[in-house]
This record gives sequence, structure tokens and C-alpha cells, in this order.
Amino acid sequence: MLNSSDRSLLLVDGYNVIGAWPSLKKISDRHGLEPARDKLIETLIGYTHHQGYQTQIVFDSYFQDTPSSQERYTNHLSVYFTAHAQTADTYIEKTCADFWHDRAPAIGRIIVATSDNAQKMTVMGYGAQWISAQRLEIEVDLTGRRLRKSQSSSQSPKGRFLFHSLDAKVQQKLEKMRHGI
Repeated sequence: MLNSSDRSLLLVDGYNVIGAWPSLKKISDRHGLEPARDKLIETLIGYTHHQGYQTQIVFDSYFQDTPSSQERYTNHLSVYFTAHAQTADTYIEKTCADFWHDRAPAIGRIIVATSDNAQKMTVMGYGAQWISAQRLEIEVDLTGRRLRKSQSSSQSPKGRFLFHSLDAKVQQKLEKMRHGI
């Protein structure tokens, strides 16, 4: 199990995880990448909040003629779309290289979630920790089960759901994502 730390940065290779998690792959195959991305974001918001990680989900925009962009969903989670001709792998590797060369002193450690073996070796060479997409899925599931178990003992119906502990803006974004708005 990963140990949480407020100085830990979790970098998630978004499309790699979508392809590795059966539930997300199914959504992607049936409805497209956007709903699968939304579900991954929604899933990792709760996990990230509970673990205390700074999390960045990275998606390729390699074939899109667009600049890079970043959207912050919570204080702990943001989504980064790479620039044209940049892959998620190169972005993640550069972030790890900056960490290794101490150009990211605010970060205590980096954890990279991907099942790409070449990327695994590269990021570990830069001192990052690695977790497979499958292991991340297990960690997220276990964390969710623990949260549900502890919340089920709560007497307050409102206090039973992690959703209600999020700030109002995040709740609104999640509701919009859920309703496809």
C-alpha cells in the first residue's frame, strides 16, 4: 500500500489507466474517451482527497494541434493535457527529471501510475516510485471500501458520503460531469 504524504505527487498516465482498468475500458469502448476520462477523474478525486496526494492526471493531446492546458478540480487534483507533439510519457518523464535534478523542491516524492514498462524504468531511474495501473485500481478500491465502512457507522446521513465533504465548487463540477453537462 502507498503511504500518503502532503508532499507526494501522484502522476497518473491517464489513457494508460483507462486501458488497464476494465470498468474504464468498458466505458471507453461503449461511450468514448470523454466519459472514461470523467469517470477516472471522479474516482481519483475521492482517493486523492483521502490519501492527501497532490495528483495530476496526464492525458496525451499528441495529435491535437492545441497548446497544453491544465484544469484544477480540487486542491489536490488537476488534469493536464499535453501540447501538440508531446506525449503523456514525455511530460511525466520531464516532471520526474526536474524532481531528480532538484528543480521541484516542494515535492517530497513522486509516484507514477502506469503499466508502461519503458516508462516505469525511466521514471524509477529519476528516483520516482512506480505503481502499476492495476495496483492503483486495487488501492483505490481498498480505500473506497475503508471509507464506506467507516462512513456507514456514521449516524448522520449527510456525513456518510465523501462527496459531501468536498467543497461546493467541486460538488457542482462532479454533478455536471455525472449528468453529462
